[in-house]
Amino acid sequence: MALFMKAALIGLSIAAPVGPVGLLCIQRTIAHGPRIGFASGLGAATADATYGAIGAFGLATVTNYFVALTTPLAVFGALFLLWMGIKLLRATPSASAANVTNGAFAGKAFISVFLLTLANPMTILSFIAVFAAIAGPAASAPAAAALMVLGVFCGSAFWWLLLACGVAAVRHKIGPGVMTLVNRIGGCILLAFAGWQLMRITG
Repeated sequence: MALFMKAALIGLSIAAPVGPVGLLCIQRTIAHGPRIGFASGLGAATADATYGAIGAFGLATVTNYFVALTTPLAVFGALFLLWMGIKLLRATPSASAANVTNGAFAGKAFISVFLLTLANPMTILSFIAVFAAIAGPAASAPAAAALMVLGVFCGSAFWWLLLACGVAAVRHKIGPGVMTLVNRIGGCILLAFAGWQLMRITG
């Protein structure tokens, strides 16, 4: 239980800082409801757990493969952010409302954030170091590795649930004008993140 709780705290601490994924979760919760916002967060939690599993189970070949793809994946992530930023800038409250009842939209929200989070393969190396620190010699045991991966997922998912529910509590107070402003600001921030990532790659 102690190992699980430590891993859950790691998952929560990884998810909590507000970045592109947090921004998307907030915007989608406001625009489409808590179900879509939480689905977006689960995409990030699943990607974190995937990289956590690669690190925890010591899959060196897979780790080296993803690390070698750091630059192409970073470019993909920047272009993906660019695309989502443009979509947000062009989004309208009426179009957002139309998607609330679309069950397939939750799946799209999940996949988009899952792919965006996977675009940072250096996360694997972070998990390898952290898991070794919290589990010690037991880190290589399959049961301990599985428990840590589960903890990371649960901790991350718990944060996204809190965020989606918290934003949903004030969502009804946001009118179309404010929603349009949220979309514009969110789109500009995503474009800024995309530009910063591209500059970091080329620099």
